[in-house]
Order: sequence, then structure tokens, then C-alpha cells
Amino acid sequence: MIDWENLRYLLAVAHTGSLSGAARHLGVDHATVSRRLAGLEEQVEVRLLERLPRACRLTPIGQRVVELAQGMEESAYAIERLIDASRSPLSGTVTLSAPPVLVANFLAGRLASFRQQNPAVRISVSSETRKVSLARREADVILRLSRPEEPSSVVRKIGRMPFGLYASRQYIHLHHPPAWEFITYNEGFADVPRRQWLARFQGERASACEINDVNGHLTAAQAGAGVAGLPVFIGDTDARLQRVAPDAEPFSCDIWIAVHRDLRRTPPVRAVMDFIAKIVADHPGLESLPNKRV
Repeated sequence: MIDWENLRYLLAVAHTGSLSGAARHLGVDHATVSRRLAGLEEQVEVRLLERLPRACRLTPIGQRVVELAQGMEESAYAIERLIDASRSPLSGTVTLSAPPVLVANFLAGRLASFRQQNPAVRISVSSETRKVSLARREADVILRLSRPEEPSSVVRKIGRMPFGLYASRQYIHLHHPPAWEFITYNEGFADVPRRQWLARFQGERASACEINDVNGHLTAAQAGAGVAGLPVFIGDTDARLQRVAPDAEPFSCDIWIAVHRDLRRTPPVRAVMDFIAKIVADHPGLESLPNKRV
């Protein structure tokens, strides 16, 4: 019988494209991944991977093995979700994946309140924008600024995050709009709506720098680098910043929450989702939507 753990390592390499990526994904060292894969190939007596200098490529038989192993993985996770959903006590750990801008400026300061209300539930937060899989248990709940598309998930839009234009009160060109320079995103963000909104207002004016993270835009604006598009709930409460061009085209990002359909009624997961929906609804600078449970 093939060792499932070794197949799990093969799947991680297939998902990430490299041994180092698989090691980070699984929380082990590079040598462990290499040893597991070597053990698998020795057991089946066929090469499953081509090891390149910076990546790994599946052989044709390796690709087929991965396709079959994915079905095994989905079944294993389905068993985990079934067991978790059968537990009624309001206790356990819930993993939450959320964008850095919401983790740093919104969620982190409210975790103590959640803990007081739910002392037996622990939230494990990953601050990230990458696509994560609820089906593979990479998270129990995800919070995103664009609609999650995984077929097995249940998704709800819980609010909107309005943006405005801000600059440091000490910005040298604060009162001379033709000279404004902008803190922007690089071409990899060409299809991101907030970049397009900022570019329309910027027009032909210069970019001071490119940073692909809202928290980076905030820090650069505070330092006087230029004009940044920031969430209103951050910019309006920062005494170092001044809102500029209040008549600019309005823009908002939708806030989405998603959970795997098998876990939506699990008490700890339910508690986390309800708490997030409530603090979004109550927070100044965020626009809430009519309450409708996931």
C-alpha cells in the first residue's frame, strides 16, 4: 500500500511547483520533502518528478498519479470536515485567511473582544492575499476583497470598503495638485479595480513609487512620498494624513466572506463568521449590507 503521507508531499510539490514551495506550504524543511518524494519514487519504482534547478515538473505518469491523489485528498478533507461539523461544543481553532490591510488595521485590534465572547475558540489568522483552498483545509474561513470562486464554498458579500485620496499634511505639493505625484501599483496589478481607479485620477501626473500593498501605500503617504488611494476607515482616522480631492470619483472594494459548505454550521466557524459580519457592520468608514447569514 502506498504511503498517503508521501502522496501528500507530491501533491504539495504539484500545487507549489517546487520543493522549497512545498516545504513552506507543509511547514517542514526542504530535506524532508526531498526524502519523502525519493521514498515514494523508490516504492513505486518510477520517476514522478523532473527536478530542475529552480522548480519541479511532473512526468506524465506523475501527472496521472497527482490527478488520482487529488481525489484521495478531497476525500480525506471531507472526512475531516464531517468530523468537525459533528462536534457541537463551541470550542476549537478556526483558521482565518484575510488580506493584510484588514488584518493589520481592522481585525487584529478586535481579536481580544472575540476571545472574551468566545473563550474556548481560538482564531488562527493568516495575513495574505494569495488564493487559498477551503476544500483543502488551507483555511476554514476566508475574507477577501474580490469574490471567492471555489465551487464547494458558500460566499456572502458582507460590506464595502470605500477609498479616498490622501497625502501627508507635510507633503511638499499638498496645495498644488498639478505637481502631485502618486503612490501606485505595478503592471502586475493592471486588472485590479483600485489601481484602475487611481490611474484615472492620476492621469498624466508622475508616479512617485510603486508598492503592491495598501499598508505600504499608507506608510509611504505618511512619509510624504505622494498621494495614495487608501481605505477611508484608515485615512480619515490618521492625524498625519489629509484627505485630498474630495470630489474625486468614488470607489469601493466589496468585502466577501466564504466558508466550505460542510463547515458553515459548525459552532466555532459560525461564531467567527458572525463576529466578522458584526464588526464590519459596526465599524465607521465601512459600509455594511443587510444582514443575511452565510
